[in-house]
Amino acid sequence: MAAKQLSQGLVHIYTGDGKGKTTAALGQALRTVGCGYRVFMVQFLKGGDSGELHSAEKLKPDFQIFRFDTAKKFFWTLNDEEKKEVKRNIDKAFAFVEEVIQKESCDLLILDEIMGVLSNKLLTVQQVCNLIEGKPKHMELILTGRNVPQEIVELADYVSEMKMIKHPFQKGIGAREGIEH
Repeated sequence: MAAKQLSQGLVHIYTGDGKGKTTAALGQALRTVGCGYRVFMVQFLKGGDSGELHSAEKLKPDFQIFRFDTAKKFFWTLNDEEKKEVKRNIDKAFAFVEEVIQKESCDLLILDEIMGVLSNKLLTVQQVCNLIEGKPKHMELILTGRNVPQEIVELADYVSEMKMIKHPFQKGIGAREGIEH
């Protein structure tokens, strides 16, 4: 853990159908690391290469990204066996998150795409609520993803919604290296 602690840790949610949820979390991570604090990001339902992985490597040990998933497809496109494997990986990731909280291993903990985990019923809303309620008072927590349950909204201090007004995907432009991944 960093030599200093945040005086008060709050809970952020970045949600909505627009681009920028993970990007906003990464921006906060950069600010936090820049002020001398340690940041852990656990990415759920993400298995492909992405620019933030390479950036985080340059900021170790102050900023680390952890992934437990290897799937490179959307959850709804997986077969039953692949879904079972994702579930096993989600359980490992969640156990890791619980350990990070218990050991107070970082100052800012980001649970990237945790709402997708809930939407796909890979964890329960109650499990995530318990995690939020049990975090140390000086640990900041960010949760990202679409369709945030109301129970989680009620526990948050910040809730920011990214609203899609226009997106290149609507014109058939796919994810681009360095921008969307």
